[in-house]
Formats: sequence, C-alpha cells, structure tokens
Amino acid sequence: MPVTFVEPRLVVLLAFDGVALLDLAGPLEAFTVAATLRAPGATAPYRTVVASMAGGHVRTTTGLGVAAEPLAALDDAAIDTLIVPGSGPPEDPATPPDLVAWLARRAPRARRTCAVCTGAFLLAAAGLLDGRRAATHWRSAPLLAERHPDVRVDADSIYLRDGPIWSSAGISAGIDLALALLEEDLGHRAAMAVARQLVVFLKRPGGQSQFSAPLAAQAAEGGSFADLHAWMADRLAGDLRVERLAAQVGMSPRTFARAYTAAVGQTPAKTVAAMRLEAACQAVAGTDLPLKRIAHRCGFGDEQNLRRAFQRRLGVGPLEYRERFARSARAPGRE
Repeated sequence: MPVTFVEPRLVVLLAFDGVALLDLAGPLEAFTVAATLRAPGATAPYRTVVASMAGGHVRTTTGLGVAAEPLAALDDAAIDTLIVPGSGPPEDPATPPDLVAWLARRAPRARRTCAVCTGAFLLAAAGLLDGRRAATHWRSAPLLAERHPDVRVDADSIYLRDGPIWSSAGISAGIDLALALLEEDLGHRAAMAVARQLVVFLKRPGGQSQFSAPLAAQAAEGGSFADLHAWMADRLAGDLRVERLAAQVGMSPRTFARAYTAAVGQTPAKTVAAMRLEAACQAVAGTDLPLKRIAHRCGFGDEQNLRRAFQRRLGVGPLEYRERFARSARAPGRE
C-alpha cells in the first residue's frame, strides 16, 4: 500500500572516496524526479541528502567530485531510506571502517537500508546482511560469499528485498532498485511516471545473468576462439554441436571441449545457448518477425523451444519481452 506523506521523507545517500558515480547518481536522480512530479501544492514526497563521514568534497570513481554533508549533521534526523552505493572495481570493493561502524550503529534506525552493487560489502561488514539474501554485481558475488558466509548471495537478481534490507546488482541496477522503492511508497502509476521521465523500464525481465553470461565468455577467453565465435554467430541455425565446432578449429571433440572450457570458463554448449538467446532477444525486440521464424533463424528449431529458453533464462515469454523492450520504430523483418 502506498505510503501517505505528511512531510518529506529523508533519503540519505552515502558517499565516500572512490564511490561509483552511477551507483550514487542513479537512485538520487530517481528520487529527485519523483519529487518534481508531485501535484501542484502537494507535499514533496522526499528530501534527498548526499552525506559522507567528514562532509565536503568526495571523489568518485570517474574523478568527478560531489559535495556531501557530514553524517554527524544527521545524528538526530529521522532517516527513512538509507542508500549505500558501491565502489569499483567489483573485485576489490572499498569498505571504509568508519563508515562500516556508522552503518552498524545507524542503519537499524532507518525504515529501510539499501545497497547498490558492491555497497552490499559495506552492509555485510556492518553485520546487516547476516542470515539474509543479498544481491550484488555478478562479478563480486563469489567474493561476497567467501568473505561473508552468513550472507545468502544471489548472483542473478537485479534487485531483491529481505525484510528492511534491499540490495541490487551492478551499477545501473541502482535505478531499478530506486524505482522499486518508489513503487512501494507511491504506487505503480507514480513509479511508472518516473521511469518514463528517466527513459528506462520500470521492471526489467530476467536477471543480470542475461547481461553477464555472453560478456563473460568473450572476456574470459582472451581472443583464442574469437574467429570461432564469429563463425558461430553467422550459423546459429546450423549444426553447432561440439563435433562440428571441433572440426572447424581442427581439433578432436574431446581436446576441443577441454581447451574451450579452460579458456572460456564454460562449455561450448553453454556458449551456443547464450549466443542463440542473445540473437533471439535482438530479433524479438527489434523486428516484427513471427516467433516461429525467429526460432528457426536463431537455432531453436521451433517456437516451443524458443519460449522455454526465454522462460528459463529471462523469466518471461518472448511476447512479454517484446512488449517491454520493443523499439518504438522496429526494423522491418527481412527474409
């Protein structure tokens, strides 16, 4: 049920040297837009404050500085929503001890506390995620699980909620998280209005694996199978079994499968599946082609296999995906 606002709710976004700019600016912009879309004469739903331990100039990952208020100035303030951005790189997130101590002391008094990307490491260090599910950047998930075994790390969710604690995946997912918070407070219509203003989707289907899997495969192998990947991309509807791929690179199937998995970090079959799904997503969102034709062109064989792949990997069917992601002016389908 939407929250009734008698006076603006205080939203505090933490800043510290090395904070990821978009982690901070994305949610800040969403809450700021929500305040501007209120009816004439209505109370602003939120008051946003960027704050750091000492206040003053804070350097972000981009080198761009932001001005912050000192956290001490908020000691007596009733914080409604506390947002903790992350820092880069994902393999080495910052956890300033003074900020961790402040969070451990202050976060339990807020109505809700939210982590964006590797901000989850700060919440975990403060003991706020013990026994809870938490999302973070997919590249940081193994490290978070290793450092904090009491946290149930979810490496796929764009964002999730566990009691008063919210967390999100990497970087731009902070906007998804902020929209979910706005929807909880103000209702679907208001959150949708903010999403339109920001030109983003209110709810993205699927998890972050849809973005990470193909990219990780390409980055991990360092180019040794780049020519093969290009060859595969041109023949998604053809025979891409391991035997055919091995023949293309002049290896035995067993040697190829072993060498490929070692270089890429996943089996050839998983790469084929990711490439076919990626091509299908582009065709579904970018053209008006019937699903049957897309299924054939992208190597799924029939429409039912295509539907199953979308549901399994993205959590939605291809038609719902088209509704959410279709371009305003689709490219015409070609034979």
